[in-house]
Amino acid sequence: MRTHFDVFGLARRYDVDVPALEKQYRELSLQLHPDRVAQADAKERLKALEGTTALNEAFKTLKDPVRRAFYLLKLHGVDLEREDAGAQKDMPLEFLEEVMELREALDAAMEKKDLARVQAMGTRVEGRRKAALDEAAGTLRALEGGGTGEDAQGQVRKASHALGRVRYFTRFLEQVEAFEEESLS
Repeated sequence: MRTHFDVFGLARRYDVDVPALEKQYRELSLQLHPDRVAQADAKERLKALEGTTALNEAFKTLKDPVRRAFYLLKLHGVDLEREDAGAQKDMPLEFLEEVMELREALDAAMEKKDLARVQAMGTRVEGRRKAALDEAAGTLRALEGGGTGEDAQGQVRKASHALGRVRYFTRFLEQVEAFEEESLS
């Protein structure tokens, strides 16, 4: 299976040189652009369109550290983007309880129209989101080191839990942002 990393000829790793990726993207975009084969037969035009679509999707994923982390985890067999992902059910109970308490506190602050409290909660959760992403990145880097067997499974579970937290915190922050926009308009 061809991965997003393969599209750019990159090693499958968390760390990506984004400026070099952007430069390569521009070069490949010019080479693959469908206008270059506008006079070709339908098969060639379709191939160019599919190539451009794959290039755009790969670029969008690899340039963003969060998307890249989720994608790497998916390559290790855990797809947290699916709503029915088993890894979501595997989140530690304490964390899920904490998320429920955070959401209840957010709902209460929003009901009271307490913008300052909502923003303060958002700031704290953003710090936790960043810490969870850093943990996931570190774990994914360790997986790149070639862990095998139980060690690799443990690393995948650890990365999965960290990215699960990133996902929950991101949704929380989206609610905060929506409330801020509503309050300031």
